[in-house]
Amino acid sequence: MATISLKVNGTPCTVELEHDRVRLSEILRGQLGLTGAKIGCGVGKCGSCTVLVNGEPVTSCTLLARKADAAEVLTIEGLADGAVLHPIQEAFLDAGAVQCGFCTPGLIIRTYSLLRNNPGADDAQIVEMLRHHLCRCTGYLAILEAVKLSRERMAQG
Repeated sequence: MATISLKVNGTPCTVELEHDRVRLSEILRGQLGLTGAKIGCGVGKCGSCTVLVNGEPVTSCTLLARKADAAEVLTIEGLADGAVLHPIQEAFLDAGAVQCGFCTPGLIIRTYSLLRNNPGADDAQIVEMLRHHLCRCTGYLAILEAVKLSRERMAQG
């Protein structure tokens, strides 16, 4: 059994890997109890399991956990400040972009990454970002509005 060390939402963690093919999503959900990242398709196409690894969005269902050794991981649980939601989380609620909530954590994490790296992202860049995610409930107009609202709120500080 191998052991990896990583920092998840600012907290150092050491986890044992039951086998060489354990995925990061399995570690986050099963061993660390961070169930925000959902497993939708299991092959990296739906985006529901998106987390940041060393600042980059990745589908955690496709990343072998051993490749996250010594990495910094940010999940949806690490975005809020305790009970205070992050402005992006608030924007998704205010824009009505949350229905079943299954895809929402991945969308919020990727939105956070986009706006952190490109605070003035234009509509075309937002649409390009959204192509990494599937939503079956809200439709993409509400999600697009949520990202635009997030962009405005992030610019206001």
